[in-house]
Amino acid sequence: MLPKAKQVKVRVPATSANLGSGFDTVGLALDYHDELTFKLNTDVTDDDSDTSVKVIIHGEGEDTLPRDETHLVVSTFRRACEAFGLRRFGFTLEAQNNIPQARGMGSSAEAIVAGIAAAAAFAQGDADLNRETIFQMAASIEGHPDNVAPAVYGGLTVSWNFETAEGVGSVGIPGGEPLRAGFHTVNYPVAEAMTAAVFVPDFELSTQKAREALPRKLPYKDAVFNVSRVALLPAAMNPQILAAKSSGEREKAGDGSGAGDGDSASRSNALLFAATQDRLHQLYRKGLMAPSWKLIETLRAKGFAAAVSGAGPCVLVLHYGDASARIDETAATQLEGGHWRVLHLPVSSQGVQVELEG
Repeated sequence: MLPKAKQVKVRVPATSANLGSGFDTVGLALDYHDELTFKLNTDVTDDDSDTSVKVIIHGEGEDTLPRDETHLVVSTFRRACEAFGLRRFGFTLEAQNNIPQARGMGSSAEAIVAGIAAAAAFAQGDADLNRETIFQMAASIEGHPDNVAPAVYGGLTVSWNFETAEGVGSVGIPGGEPLRAGFHTVNYPVAEAMTAAVFVPDFELSTQKAREALPRKLPYKDAVFNVSRVALLPAAMNPQILAAKSSGEREKAGDGSGAGDGDSASRSNALLFAATQDRLHQLYRKGLMAPSWKLIETLRAKGFAAAVSGAGPCVLVLHYGDASARIDETAATQLEGGHWRVLHLPVSSQGVQVELEG
């Protein structure tokens, strides 16, 4: 099959995984994006022999990332094109990279999602993406769904890999659709007032090294600890749900005062602080990123919901309402040292987006 467009532009958000307690399951899309343009080298025909690729990179990774078929975006794009039935064709990839590499902001998930989304757009000829297909393919390539889910869907996601008995592809659910084996995700609403601060250091940490630092076994009480914390995250990220319930209860009791935004902020930030506690992964990795751990301790000592972003070494701070000045003041020593920069970002409600030309 020949491509149905001459050019596809892809925009993918940065993501932060884990959020403290939600190891390998929870992800959040941030309003900070990489933008990539895929352009056909020629008008592709059945007998066209030009299958070459040219890669142009601006911004993050422009001095380190490969400019050939080994580039993760390119290799994923080729793989997805084959899966969608597209013939091999030559193209130019121009990438404006804003997401830091190997820092814990989902750069590899972004690359994978971008390649698959572009291939899907070339194959179908419109921008109405089948996000479920993209998510399934991206999670299979990445190996875990925590970053790719928010990159595809936006917002807060909780994902899992549903396992069935050997040889069984799905499980019948009484009164509902069969639950198939494989990756799944739930997309939760996030309050518009929710903000994120991401502290980006001047050093990297490979995900592989971060994985190798984890123990093979964990104490039972630590597993219980994290289960209790991660269950708080959806409510902490959208406290209006709790405010509405509280308001209803007060009305039933004859108190029409309801719950105001101040109540939402106070409850949300208290829940965020608890929800971002962790005993599964951060303690075992702190030796790999001592400056990050010191910054987290500094921020949490002042009541901010700070955690390692993904595998690190970026540090994520979640807050209901604008607290950028207070967060920067708390981290003044680190920022003045010149080894950190901070990004104050809204949560992105949109995942990957594409535009087509021709």
